[in-house]
Amino acid sequence: MSAKNRADLITKLHKFVKKEYRVVSPPSNRSVLEHMIYGCCLENSTFEAADEAFAKLQENYFDWNEVRVTTTAELAEACRSLSNPQDAATSLKKTLHGVFEHYYQFDLDFLRKENLSKAVQTFQKFNGVSPFIVSYTSQHGLGGHSIPIDKSTMSLFYVLEIVSENEADKDRVPGLERTIAKAKGTEFFVLVHQLSVAFASSPFNAAIREKLVKINPTAKERFPKRGGKKKEAPKTAAQAATKTTKTDAAKPKPSATPTRKATKKAAASAAQRAKPASKPAKKVTKKKPPQRTAKKKSTTNRLSKKKPR
Repeated sequence: MSAKNRADLITKLHKFVKKEYRVVSPPSNRSVLEHMIYGCCLENSTFEAADEAFAKLQENYFDWNEVRVTTTAELAEACRSLSNPQDAATSLKKTLHGVFEHYYQFDLDFLRKENLSKAVQTFQKFNGVSPFIVSYTSQHGLGGHSIPIDKSTMSLFYVLEIVSENEADKDRVPGLERTIAKAKGTEFFVLVHQLSVAFASSPFNAAIREKLVKINPTAKERFPKRGGKKKEAPKTAAQAATKTTKTDAAKPKPSATPTRKATKKAAASAAQRAKPASKPAKKVTKKKPPQRTAKKKSTTNRLSKKKPR
């Protein structure tokens, strides 16, 4: 895309969001570190959700060092109003660790009097600090001209054809700061951020898609598609027969050599068939032996057998 076409789309987007949304101004009394922490909450989330999460962090913790040593799970619970509390909690912890390990303090207001580019380069070296947080801190905390771009805004720019797919992968929006003047930078960010988060949270919303088509009619070609299983076309009789043949061929054929178990079973059944049918056995009743009656010997016989003296 040519620079002129890109600039025209960015200008058209700016004019459109000015009619659709209102400007939200952050409190002017926030410190540099507080702007950085608020940027952790605002990334890919609405301003209302970020305000709620930031207020809970200030209310539930004694100072920012206590937030730094708190577990990610507890911070995610405090930031549950955000679109992705886990990512926000992880980003918050890494940001506070980076600040403390480099400056050994949490008062960064002295950076407003020093070289802006040097401070930005230092922030970029912090492990886990996203470009969005660095740009937001530069714009709101240090007064620099850097428009924050998060994942939701980059997706919006891709759908509107402001960036190509390759530029979106590299998180680059060529010519953005040249097209939007520094005086309009905060306004542009605040308005576009509201549209981008709304589109990211409801990509299939008909009203939001209608707005994007008004900005660029070709946006509908790059709208995300709904996922789901595709319906299969009805199969012909020949395809069904082919499928049946393949299924039968895939089935394992019975083995030609009988297994040992099958052989034993066959032998047992053959032996059972070979046995003659046996007649039912008669019930044998045992006869009781006849009772013998003892004969009484008479007194006469007993006396006759007695030998004489």
